[in-house]
Amino acid sequence: MSILLTIFLLVFVGQLVTWIGKTVLLDITYAGYLRITRSPLATRQRALKSEILASKAELMKTSAQDQFAKWAKMRRSVDKGLADLEKLNSEISSAKSGFAMKFNTLLWLFTTGLQFVVGWWYRKQAVFYLPQGWFGPLGWWLSLPFAPAGSVSVGVWQMACKRVILVGERVLKDLMGKHCAPTENRPDDDGLHVCQVHPPPQRTRQRELPPRVQPQRHSTRHRREKRSRRRLRVFVHLFI
Repeated sequence: MSILLTIFLLVFVGQLVTWIGKTVLLDITYAGYLRITRSPLATRQRALKSEILASKAELMKTSAQDQFAKWAKMRRSVDKGLADLEKLNSEISSAKSGFAMKFNTLLWLFTTGLQFVVGWWYRKQAVFYLPQGWFGPLGWWLSLPFAPAGSVSVGVWQMACKRVILVGERVLKDLMGKHCAPTENRPDDDGLHVCQVHPPPQRTRQRELPPRVQPQRHSTRHRREKRSRRRLRVFVHLFI
């Protein structure tokens, strides 16, 4: 395998670990480790969980008023099982913390540490050569620190690969966001974006109200004016 492809795969694996999350990888690896090694703690935990679930199911079927003695005995058994399970979980957590330290060390060695080793081992070797005159006087920068002039060094190629992967991630997120419209792009606990679909708003039909009858506010005033005009006509008719 060429050094160009090797460095790209190493950088891609490192970014893949970042995307998935070390906590998720630790949980998956530890669960597989317990199943492969057949740990007595895990076996006891599964048996205790099954026993507690069976006791709870039987407790729900027992009446506390009619069979109080049996109900109290089963209740004490369930409480004791829960206490034992909590103690067992603390032991498993302490064992998992030691496993997590070893797992994180190995993960760092096979991702970041391996990139450092490859970069140091091939520090004087060119990944590939550029056509002459492409970058002018700036071409020497691409060969830093120890690669031949006119070539691309391992360190520069690592940075370029990481930059391209990050840009590709951003473009992919933008495309997913466009396809999810008009949904909402919501991240989860692990950093992954989940499209949440919202139903279209329902239109509420407004009830048509009957036209309001405006009160005749000026009815009294209108009658007074009409009466005054009538008196005026009578007065004019009598004296003129």
